[in-house]
Amino acid sequence: MIRALRALLKFNGIFTLCVLLIAAFSGLSRAAGVHDLPLLFDARERIAKPDLSGLARLRFLTTVDFPPFNFIDQSGKLSGFHVDLVREICRELEIEAKCQIQAVTFAELQPALEGGQGEAIIAGIGISPELRQRFAFSRAFMKLPARFAASRQAMGGDLVVSALGGKPVGAVSGTTHEAMLKAFFPALEVKSFPTRDAMLAALKGGAVAAVFSDGMQLSFWTAGNDAANCCTLLKGAYFSQRFLGEGLTIMNRRGDPALTQAIDHALLELSRKGRLNEIYLRYFPAGIY
Repeated sequence: MIRALRALLKFNGIFTLCVLLIAAFSGLSRAAGVHDLPLLFDARERIAKPDLSGLARLRFLTTVDFPPFNFIDQSGKLSGFHVDLVREICRELEIEAKCQIQAVTFAELQPALEGGQGEAIIAGIGISPELRQRFAFSRAFMKLPARFAASRQAMGGDLVVSALGGKPVGAVSGTTHEAMLKAFFPALEVKSFPTRDAMLAALKGGAVAAVFSDGMQLSFWTAGNDAANCCTLLKGAYFSQRFLGEGLTIMNRRGDPALTQAIDHALLELSRKGRLNEIYLRYFPAGIY
């Protein structure tokens, strides 16, 4: 699912939109209705910080084609949520001098990690049973929800999920979101579309009252010029490990459990201190939840 997300973001022009929206909304405050990142760590939990004094280098591998998580900004620098998160992890572990981040192609990520060209991958790789046999994964630091986006005209003033009964709801055919929609809301009338663009065009044109898809993509689309204020996200973010996976994690080699523990320690501390949420609001100022 995450790899499909990457392709959609890369080829449907959302890269530019992400950058523009991040800049446009950078002044928003919590008082303006911004939703915080859901907590994935128990504040009472403790994860011991391993001794990293023998660590010669910690190189994180990423890509440049998964905005707003990793991309090349207007000044030509590697930027994004993942890049800032790496900096905070290294600062929390007090190993900034040993930390590096390098961009490679998506196809090169796993061979580069196995070949010792890096110690960890932070690039939105979806966890699978096969990958768990080969690699270790940190705790999830972010989950990407499914959301409903609705047509203001078709829904009138009743912009709530409970008002969707009897109205057509769009989804992209054959996707995990279509399957999740049918499983979570079996009473709704589902109308399938061959592509995301076709689905969004139908929503904008009023052929469907709402659509069900990735919350991150829908949050940028509804706020962008293409939507022309036709539509809005309905309240409610939906999660499912079965359909959407375990969330965004950091992957490293199975033979280095101390590194996995160190990353988990850093993520827990960043969550506890609010710094993980600060990074989230930096790149998702309008919120995706």
